[in-house]
Amino acid sequence: RALVALFRDENLRLRLFHGRGGSIGRGGGPTREAIIAQPTGAVAGQIRLTEQGEVISSRYSHAEIGHAHLETLVAATLEATLMPGKEAPIEDYIGIMDEMSDHAFRAYRGLVFETEGFEEFFWSSTVISEIAALNIGSRPASRAKTRAITSLRAIPWVFSWAQCRIMLPAWYGFGSAVEQWCAANGDPEARRLATLYDDWPFFHAMVSKIELMIGKSDLAMAANYADLCQDREIRDRVFGQISREWHLTARALRRITGTSPEERARRDEARSGPRHRMPYLDALNHIQVELLKKIRLASPDEISEKTLRGILLSINGVASALRNTG
Repeated sequence: RALVALFRDENLRLRLFHGRGGSIGRGGGPTREAIIAQPTGAVAGQIRLTEQGEVISSRYSHAEIGHAHLETLVAATLEATLMPGKEAPIEDYIGIMDEMSDHAFRAYRGLVFETEGFEEFFWSSTVISEIAALNIGSRPASRAKTRAITSLRAIPWVFSWAQCRIMLPAWYGFGSAVEQWCAANGDPEARRLATLYDDWPFFHAMVSKIELMIGKSDLAMAANYADLCQDREIRDRVFGQISREWHLTARALRRITGTSPEERARRDEARSGPRHRMPYLDALNHIQVELLKKIRLASPDEISEKTLRGILLSINGVASALRNTG
C-alpha cells in the first residue's frame, strides 16, 4: 500500500514481482484469490510472478490446462484492475491483523522452539531424514550438518509436515490467534472477524487457504506417524499440543466462515475430483509408516535397498496425491 501511494505520487508505474510457492505453507494457493487480494492499485493491469518448478507439470504439461491457468491469471488481473472491490476500513483491519499476527507468532514459536522435545518428535515422526536422501532439488535439506530446526530449509520443512498429513506450517497458530483476539476484544462469536472475511479480500484469501489445508489434514493418520516417536512423554506432549491447536483452528474457521473445514473439503473435492485418490493415499501413508518403523528399529547395516526405495516411492506417491510438496 505504501509503494502504491509512493509510485502514484511520483507518477511512476508500479509492477510487483511475486514469488509463489507450490504449497500453501510457502505462499502457494488459488491464483485468482491471491491476485484479487492485492491492495487497490497494486495490480493496475499487470502482474509478474514466478512459479515453483514443482507446479509446472500440473499447470502446464497439457495445452488445455495451461491455457485455462493463463486465462485465470489474465481474468484475475483484469478483475483486480477494472472491478476493484469496495473500500474496506483498511487501517482498522490492519490493526486487527497486527494483533492476531502477534498471537499466532507466539503460538507457532512456542511449539517449535519452546516445547521440550519438539526437535526429537519432528525427526522421529516425519520423513525428514528420508527426504534428504531424495535425488531432487539443488540444495541439501539442511544448511548445516545438524538437526537444529533453524538449519532446515523451508522446502523440506513444509514437505515433511505434508507427508504425515498435518500440514502444520500452513495453519498452526491461527486458532490461538482467533481465540485470544476474541477474548481480548469481547467478541466470543468472532463476528468482527466474520466481517473482515466478508469485506476484505486479503483476509478472505488467507482464511480460505487455512481452511483448505485444515480440510486436507488428517489427525487420525498423523497419530500413526506420531507413534513413531519412541519417547511416549514427548509424543503426548508435542502431538497433544498440535491436536489442540488443530481443534482450535477448526472452531475458529467455523465461527468466521459459517462452514466447517470438513464441509469445505468435501465441496472442493466435488469440484476438483480428487476423492478417488484418497483410498490410495491412505494406503500409501500406512505403508510408509510401516516402512519407517522398520528403518527406525534397524541398524544402518540392516536397512535394505528395497526398504529405502519403498519409502522414497511412497514419498513421491503421497506428494502426487496431495499435490503438495514444499
